[in-house]
Amino acid sequence: MQKDQIPEEFALKQTAPKIVGSGVMIGGDKVTVAYDLVEQMEYLYVRVVKAKELTKDVTGSCDPYVEVKVGNYKGITKHFEKKTNPEWNYVFAFSQDRLQASYIEVCLKDKDVVLDDLIGRVIFDLVDVPRRVPPDSSLAPQWYRLEDKRGEKLKKGEIMLAVWKGTQADEAFSDAWHSDAAAVGSEGISRIRGKVYLSPRLWYIRVNVIECQDLIPSEKNRQPECCVKVICGNQALKTKISPIKSVNPMWNEDLVFVVAEPFEDPLVINVEDRVGSNFEFLGKCVLPFSTVPKRLDNKPVASKWHNLEKYTVVEGEKKETKFASKIHLRLSLDGGYHVLDESIHYSSDFKPTSKLLWKSCIGLLELGIISATGLSAMKSKDGRGTTDAYCVAKYGPKWVRTRTIIDSLSPKWNEQYTWEVHDPCTVMTVGVFDNGYLQGGKCSSIGKVRIRLSTLETEKVYTHSYPLIVLQPSGVKKMGEVQLAVRFLCTSYVNMLAKYTQPLFPKMHYAHPLSISQQDFLRFQTTQILSTRLGRAEPPLNKEVVEYMLDVGSHIWSVRRAKANFFRLMYVVSPLMAIGKWFDQICHWKNPLTTILIHILFVILVLYPELIVPTFFLYLFFIGIWHYRLKPRHPPHMDIHLSHAHAVFPDDLDEEFDTFPTTRGSDKVRMRYDRLRSVGGRVQTVIGDLATQGERFHSLLSWRDPRASALFVVFCLFAAIAMYVTPFQIVALLTGFYLLRHPRFRHKLPSLSTNFFKRLPARADCML
Repeated sequence: MQKDQIPEEFALKQTAPKIVGSGVMIGGDKVTVAYDLVEQMEYLYVRVVKAKELTKDVTGSCDPYVEVKVGNYKGITKHFEKKTNPEWNYVFAFSQDRLQASYIEVCLKDKDVVLDDLIGRVIFDLVDVPRRVPPDSSLAPQWYRLEDKRGEKLKKGEIMLAVWKGTQADEAFSDAWHSDAAAVGSEGISRIRGKVYLSPRLWYIRVNVIECQDLIPSEKNRQPECCVKVICGNQALKTKISPIKSVNPMWNEDLVFVVAEPFEDPLVINVEDRVGSNFEFLGKCVLPFSTVPKRLDNKPVASKWHNLEKYTVVEGEKKETKFASKIHLRLSLDGGYHVLDESIHYSSDFKPTSKLLWKSCIGLLELGIISATGLSAMKSKDGRGTTDAYCVAKYGPKWVRTRTIIDSLSPKWNEQYTWEVHDPCTVMTVGVFDNGYLQGGKCSSIGKVRIRLSTLETEKVYTHSYPLIVLQPSGVKKMGEVQLAVRFLCTSYVNMLAKYTQPLFPKMHYAHPLSISQQDFLRFQTTQILSTRLGRAEPPLNKEVVEYMLDVGSHIWSVRRAKANFFRLMYVVSPLMAIGKWFDQICHWKNPLTTILIHILFVILVLYPELIVPTFFLYLFFIGIWHYRLKPRHPPHMDIHLSHAHAVFPDDLDEEFDTFPTTRGSDKVRMRYDRLRSVGGRVQTVIGDLATQGERFHSLLSWRDPRASALFVVFCLFAAIAMYVTPFQIVALLTGFYLLRHPRFRHKLPSLSTNFFKRLPARADCML
């Protein structure tokens, strides 16, 4: 399966856009140099600021608005009712490659029921319009006297304008009304603008429930069976029933939640008594997050006793009754963890929550979102298929959204963005979506691209057209192509190489690890918090977009995905099988000359055992150098064969796209079916993890990550030299003593070799 050729339509294509960064375009002004990963787009900008001393109509009022006309394109501001000195501060951007006029006409009109009256106008020749090149200051607007239709100056009435030529590098570009969005009203403009979003800072809050004292159950003669329910926003967890059935129960149990700054809902602690199948309320404690201490390491914070309050209802009114019941808690906001919002296999960030623990950045990631071609029609308009496309890119806590190109199956964005990089073993995700909010619907996903930074060479500009591949109930489908330009710049090469020897996650993940069930629960809650917070921005980054970018639901059982992971595992172990076949051929003298040489080598190694290890490392060194000429020239991308999407059965697709829980069959079948999918999802994850480990071994000498392969090859060379000059017996003794060392000499953090291995790239980020 691995040797099958990918069909041309699903393959990655090298492109040659006219950008400075790729070397195709040479020279240019400051704008071209600043935006060197995208094609330069020329725009005509018109800023309408305000007007004064406008003439009133026969009714004695004036409802002014401004209409800017350039050839066949027309932009309109909102109108003010009964105002002679209106202020708009509105910017229009007209793409110059579509202009078919030699002048600009700015008309100031009076809104009327039947026919809008012309108050006055100003006309500019395009030849006289100046060009502005950032970082020059913005062009100062000027007052212009209005003219009538005959070109005569009016006695009263002036408008403040600024007109200039520029590119997408202009700071007015993102907030401007664009000529290609002429059909969008002023209310919908905010929905199509490009924006930058920042994820809220996320914390893990640890609630250590220790014990309670002097609880008062409803029945005095019965020993209560108590548990504690902790509510944090939309999250709720319960402790186990205390093994001590008394009014002084004990638990010493940790409950972990996700919270986001700014903290909104307080922490609510309820103590409940199990009576039969029901739970009876015994007391409540409400704690604001401002009282919760923050910790950066594994040192425990001080525990505190808190009063439990109980509310009783008397004659329809809530009455507060205080008593001596108390609860013993240890609370902390753990800033030493990284709050996971993405899959570990293609995460874009591993930094801890607290900025005090952040290390300096090692480089910059630059992304140029150039264009898309051949997009599938996502909706119909005037009897034809159309798409209102925009892109979303995520790396770390920073999300970017391009502007929406209205009614185009081949949109051109040419927008460039930059991120700071703290770890090269991370993945950037770029998604393409159809803006459905203009028609009152939801945004539909078209496809996405993942790019692992460690597979990129430093300073090199990668210009490729990535196919947008999705899996639908009818099978795998190409939804179009998106053209990107990517560059990874390194500010400290030593610090970047040192990252390969450091733990992937912050120290708290190893000193006080979270269980797998906790990680699953916390990641689900994290994605819900992010989709809610980003959905409250303006314009909102909608829930369906956030969940698609974060791969929510990817852990659900899928026969296709399980098969794909199985074949990945078989591909990893295939070299071992090949070695077994080769050794069998040696034993059976299929090639007598090879067998004789193996006999000679065997005798030499037996007589001189100290040559075994250095020869092995030297052999790996030569293999690594030999494979350098075969190293991948392009970043990896979605592989339909690797994902087993090219030969999937309809029944498997029906199961994969079925709802969870299932809607097929009776209740009993549904229960068994869901249980099977849940167990199968675990098996699928384990198989995928095994395949990932094997693929990391393969990537040691494949130059998929050129820096990691270079480090390993250099290590092999030095190891070979060291082994040649060091007696084998000493090396064996030191190795044995190291492996059998006392626990007091062991560290909780992983070893350098383990850290290096876990940072090697696998093919998980190429999976659909």
